[in-house]
Order: sequence, then structure tokens, then C-alpha cells
Amino acid sequence: MTETEMRSYGGVLVVDKPAGITSLDAVNQARRLYGTKQVGHTGTLDPMATGVLVILVGRAVKASEYLSSHDKSYSALMRLGITTDTQDVTGKVIRQFEGALPDPGQVSAVCGQFTGMISQIPPMYSALKVGGRKLYDLARHGQTVERAPRDVVIYELGCEQTEFPDSYRLDIRCSGGTYIRTLCDDIGSSLGCGAVMAELRRISCGMFSIGQAYSLNTLSQMTAQQRLDCLLPVSELFADLPSVSLPDFYARLVRNGQAVDTHKLLDCMPDGQDLPAGSRCALYCARGEDQIFFALGEIIPAETGNALKAIKLFAL
Repeated sequence: MTETEMRSYGGVLVVDKPAGITSLDAVNQARRLYGTKQVGHTGTLDPMATGVLVILVGRAVKASEYLSSHDKSYSALMRLGITTDTQDVTGKVIRQFEGALPDPGQVSAVCGQFTGMISQIPPMYSALKVGGRKLYDLARHGQTVERAPRDVVIYELGCEQTEFPDSYRLDIRCSGGTYIRTLCDDIGSSLGCGAVMAELRRISCGMFSIGQAYSLNTLSQMTAQQRLDCLLPVSELFADLPSVSLPDFYARLVRNGQAVDTHKLLDCMPDGQDLPAGSRCALYCARGEDQIFFALGEIIPAETGNALKAIKLFAL
């Protein structure tokens, strides 16, 4: 990818965020490295956490409002016998358990109760907003507000004791919006001894994995062209959506904001089938011998059935 292509289309950078910096710090470093203010991210990691942080560069930032809350996987360290106000080891200790800790069998059994759909109350130390203010800002001023519980899904939860009797390695695959700190705190509460999150590493976010990630230090030592080569196509953000490749005539109409009846596009649709209203799809068109991604499309109701309309353009 050349600099012109990056500024025209943008790209996706998968970063292995180090501990000790915020997600915003990582974004600011990416802004300097790529020489553009058009940089954002798709999901915050706590300062103590490491691992996959998906950063959007250039016109890719336009995708952020349309990205669904992707499934994620983590490796976490849970420490028993302590409860803190932040639900992790960085917080103020509010309870120290003095009794005998549960044995590994008990811990494993309780962890098993937290698979499937569960309800979590978002922690006060989080970026979630209530009344226009971030919860962690309120918490730092000693305020606690009521938070509505919300459902998340824990698809897999592996639990293995480490060499330390109070520490367990958790391998988690979960839905977006899951708080791993809260999961540890809730497990500790069920065990009766309390627990905190001691480490957290994000292994994957949607279709992006740690194997694709670059450290900020490595990126800083690259040439400008090498950094551009690290960017993945914007289309990767929508790889889980149906692909629709439009003939040039219809592609021009869609680019100009017109909706096209889907019965005219059946040859372009996956398996030749009309997509239901409300569906989203990745739109492609010919550019020379290549098919390029140019827009996110949506199927909308129309007088004669359904129609395809672009809801966000990424290339002209």
C-alpha cells in the first residue's frame, strides 16, 4: 500500500498493546507513526491489559460506528482471597479473605456456572457513560451510581491453577461487552473468598488475532513504507458480511446515493438469493482486473420489494 492509497482508503492496524499505557496513548502513537490525525480504535483495553487492539487508520475510521460488538478471547490471571474497588490488582483493597481458599475442584465447578449467557453489572471503573459522564470519572470522585445489568455470553471458560495456590489461569472466549474484571469478581463472590483480575491479555478481537499484531516499538523502527505494508484492507472489518460485487453501472448509482432494487441484482447476490431487509453487505466493484471494496451497503424496504443502498462509502 502506498501513502496515496492509505490516505484514499485507509487500513486496519492490529497492535499488541503493552501494559502501562491507555488505548488512547496507543492511538496517539499511531497518529505520529502514520502522519495522520485520522486514527481511532474499535475497543478499549485497560492500561494494565496487553494484546490485540484494533486501530483504524485513515478513512477506515469511518467504519467505527458500523462495527458490531465482536466476540473476543482472553487469557486472564485470577487471584483469590482479595476484593478491590476496581476489581483488579490496581485498586484499593476493600476485603482480605482470612479463611482457607477453595480447592481447584471447587474453583473449576464455580467457573463452569459462568458459561453461557450471564448477567453483569458494569464496574464503576469503566469507560461506560451514565448521564453523559464516564463511570471512572465519577468513581475517582468517590461517587457510585446505579448501573443496569446487561447480558453477555461466555462461550468458553477454561480454568487451571498456577504454581501459586491462590492464582488461576482463565482462558475465555466471550461476546463483546464482557468485563473480565467483573467476571473474576463475580466468581470470587460465588466462591465466598473474593477474587481480582491480576493480568489480562486479549488474544483475539473478531477476526483479528495476536498473530497479526505488531508492537508499537517494532512499528517505530520501520520505514514509512514498511508501516504502510502492515495495514490490512478496510474490507477485513466486514469480512463476516455477505459480499456483493456490482457491475459498473449499478456501482455508479450506489456511489451517488441511489438505492437499486435488489431484484435487478440477483446475479450479484450470494447464491443468487435476495438478502432480507435490514441485512448489511460489503460492496465491491471492478477496478481494472481487480475487485475493490468501496462501500458498506444495507438492504432497505422499497415499493417493489427491497433495495440496496450504500450507507458508508470508503472509496470513490
